[in-house]
Amino acid sequence: MGRKRNDKAGYARQMLADEAARVMREQGVKDFLLAKKKAADRLGIHERAALPGNDEIAAALGEQQRLFGGDAYLQRLAQLRKAAHNAMVLFDGFEPRLVGSVLTGMITDTSDVNLHLFTDTPEAVAVLLMERHIPYECCERRVRYPNDRSESMPAYRFWAEDVAVEGAIFPVAALRQAPTCPVAGRPMRRARLSELAQLARA
Repeated sequence: MGRKRNDKAGYARQMLADEAARVMREQGVKDFLLAKKKAADRLGIHERAALPGNDEIAAALGEQQRLFGGDAYLQRLAQLRKAAHNAMVLFDGFEPRLVGSVLTGMITDTSDVNLHLFTDTPEAVAVLLMERHIPYECCERRVRYPNDRSESMPAYRFWAEDVAVEGAIFPVAALRQAPTCPVAGRPMRRARLSELAQLARA
């Protein structure tokens, strides 16, 4: 009897993961919790044991992109990674690191380029953008670290053609410790420009 309950819960988890991934892919939802809630409401599944983890949704999203994305997905990924390359060249003096969906390849139509920049004077990033006559807006990016510690980092957001680029500003010392990945729960993967170039050639 317990085996049947476990099988049923596992099937429900997979259904919810697939539906949450579809919500993210088709509706441009970026928040895993919101996608989970939308999927649960649509399928009428609200048992706590059936709720998938972010990593399960990310895996389902990757599978759907491989199945349904086709050439349009590959072209969009190439466009985003080119924008990321150009932005990292622009911010070369701030030890730029690429993070998020453009690095992992799990993009949607509304994915942005997300960078981590490192400087003890965040205003220097704004000065660079102004010197290059690049319009920008200020925002914040909240990040989590182990032991449930969280911090709000200043960030600058601008557009490169039709791609949004956001650079979150970290102190130089933060190069040694990556924030926690909201998907995997492990230290966030961060890539240098040389690593991005290798992805583009792959």
